[in-house]
Amino acid sequence: MAETEERLRRTMMFVPGNNPAMLKDAGIYGADSIMFDLEDAVSLQEKDAARDLVYEALKTVEYGTAEKVVRVNGVDTPFYKDDVRAMVKAGIDVIRLPKTETAAMIQELVKDVAAAEQEFGRPEGSTHVMAAIESAKGVVNVNAIAAASDRMIGVALSAEDYTTDMKTHRYPDGRELEYARNVILHAARAAGIAAFDTVFTNLDDEEGLIRETKFIHQLGFDGKSVINPRQIPVINAVYAPTKAEIQTAQQVIAAIAEAHEKGSGVISLNGQMVDRPVALRAQRVMRLAQASHLVDEEGNYVEE
Repeated sequence: MAETEERLRRTMMFVPGNNPAMLKDAGIYGADSIMFDLEDAVSLQEKDAARDLVYEALKTVEYGTAEKVVRVNGVDTPFYKDDVRAMVKAGIDVIRLPKTETAAMIQELVKDVAAAEQEFGRPEGSTHVMAAIESAKGVVNVNAIAAASDRMIGVALSAEDYTTDMKTHRYPDGRELEYARNVILHAARAAGIAAFDTVFTNLDDEEGLIRETKFIHQLGFDGKSVINPRQIPVINAVYAPTKAEIQTAQQVIAAIAEAHEKGSGVISLNGQMVDRPVALRAQRVMRLAQASHLVDEEGNYVEE
């Protein structure tokens, strides 16, 4: 599977592909990933124009270190092929396939992406893919979907379509999403890729956003899709490590460095062995601390 450990994906911000102002400003809000939307946010009459706008934005606008993702139209639409070709040509990082229900759908996307890379002289394998799970069928098949290609970087839950398919709707406590969240998360981890939670649609309920983000963070999700820039700092704050977590991570990393310096294969801290999971957790904590501006360039904790 595609490498996921090196990149933080706490927030993936939807940007309508038919909105020039939002396309221009999308990079200033601090989202880890920017997802340009050619699907639900764009009316049928604007599909071609939106594709052209996103293409030009990708070629001309500076988005900093943010990962650039596009949600193309579905494989069953007349816009899909042109979306994929244009976005690969523009150098998109990731193509998100909506309404993914089978591994074969991802494999078809990968075949089309590879053909476009060859057509436009893009490096082979440079365009990654991800799947949006939006139905019961997608949830049932998510293990195969997550493992469908080595280009896969993640799977995401899209709750609005999923709850409609399940003949229910969104509830404040999220009980209707429990099974889907856990299955998607486990499939992602088994495949070694990222897992993204669904959007929180009530922009006026910050407490609800915090509560839901804390829950999905506790489960183990890498991050959450967002529909408004003001949700980004709220989610990032939930993912920020505590001072105690940072200090523990620093001690683990120092113990690893000391063991390497001594040429020892045995790493210990306070009389306890430091194994691979502990080391990986420490490295992630420090990446989160750096992204949250809680440590300086040398890794020292920055007091508030």
